[in-house]
This record gives sequence, structure tokens and C-alpha cells, in this order.
Amino acid sequence: MDMKGKTVVITGASRGIGADAARVFAAAGASVVLLARSAAALEDLVAEIGDKALACACDVADPEAVSAALKKAHDQFGSLDVLINNAGVIDPIVRLEEADPAAWGKLIDINIKGVFYGIRAALPLMKPAGGGTIITVSSGAAHNPLEAWSAYCTSKAGAAMLTRALHLEEGENGIRAMGLSPGTVATQMQREIKASGINPVSELNWEDHIPAEWPARTLLWMCSGDADEYVGQEIALRDESIRRRVGLI
Repeated sequence: MDMKGKTVVITGASRGIGADAARVFAAAGASVVLLARSAAALEDLVAEIGDKALACACDVADPEAVSAALKKAHDQFGSLDVLINNAGVIDPIVRLEEADPAAWGKLIDINIKGVFYGIRAALPLMKPAGGGTIITVSSGAAHNPLEAWSAYCTSKAGAAMLTRALHLEEGENGIRAMGLSPGTVATQMQREIKASGINPVSELNWEDHIPAEWPARTLLWMCSGDADEYVGQEIALRDESIRRRVGLI
């Protein structure tokens, strides 16, 4: 894909899927705007990618910070064409009866509210230009409860519904809303899950997880016309037919 002249904002861009997505989109010619709380990690990634990358240290749980970051992206590169809502956390991993309300709520602030804040900030920048693509990284946990993951499962289910609501309200206005369920990915989150020792996901071996480059390449493909039939839906990377369409197998 040729993404020259396109501006892509990626949240949770300091590592894992977000960092690999930044590399993949930049290699395709896009200007990439990287959002995360870790300014140092972002600067390292910008140094690796070069002039087409911009770092914005930002907490997605802060709506004003998200709005300012997206406006900065638009002002710097002249457009906002793609928003990847990738930022997310897994903690607290704890059974419901033992869950701390503050920790439970903090996850919701990042995993659901952060997605909403991104969408809300992107729409007034995308719609005057005729539209854009908004992809939210989802999870199989959006559709299946797992022990001690009540906060994470609830948040991913909510984020999946936000994608459907966005498509309903803005699909006719040129907004391509989609979700990506990548399966289990070899990232720091999986190390945290492994350390918890709770539920079957923690029992998986490292080699069972796919590399972060796979969902990153899938995100790029989702911005192409070849993925138009999936607009308004959630794509599962566990689906072999999707992996073939992306060119992963």
C-alpha cells in the first residue's frame, strides 16, 4: 500500500503492536503521530523512523490531552486520515470480589474512555476532508469472559460496541470504522498475563503468540479498499482467510 500524504495517529505507540504499526505505516509512506505516556520511548521510536514521525506524550484517559494531540497532528501534517486506537492495559487481573474499585476504574478510563476520546477528537478533523479510517484494537476477551479479567473483558466489549456505534452514526459521512481482534500477541501484556498464573491464557507458551508485526501489517491492510467489505465489523486475525488476505501466510 502507498500511504504517502496520509497522516496516521497511533495510541499506545511506545511498544508492542503500536510501535510495530508505526514502523509499518511509516514504511508505507505515511506520516505517523505517536501517542503514549512514555515520552522517552516515543522519542527513541521517532529517532528510528525519522522526519515523518512525531511524538506526543499523552495519557489517553485525558480528553483534553487527546484532543490537543490530534489537533497537533493535523496542524503539523495537514490532515488526519487514520486513527488507530491501540492503547490498552490488562491490570487489574483479579477476581471480582477482590477487585479494587480505583484500579478497575482506571482500566476503564484507558480502555473505553480513551477510545471514545480519540473518536470524539478525530471526527471534526476527518469529516470536513470527506472522512477517514478509525480502527480500534479489540480482543477475543470482548466476547468471552475469562477468570480475573472482568475489567479487561468488559472494556473490550465496550470498545467493540463503540466501533459499531461509530459505524451507525458516521458511516454515511465517510468514516470507515473497524475493529481488529489480533489474538494473543508476543508483547509485554502477555508477560503480565503469564506472571498472573490465572486462567488458561496464562498457561500459553511464548511461542504460541503471534509477532506484533502481524497485527501491525493487518492494520495497514484494513486501511485499503480491499478491506471495505469489513467496514463496521471486527476482524479476527485468528481467521486463516484474513491472514491470507493480508499476506501473512
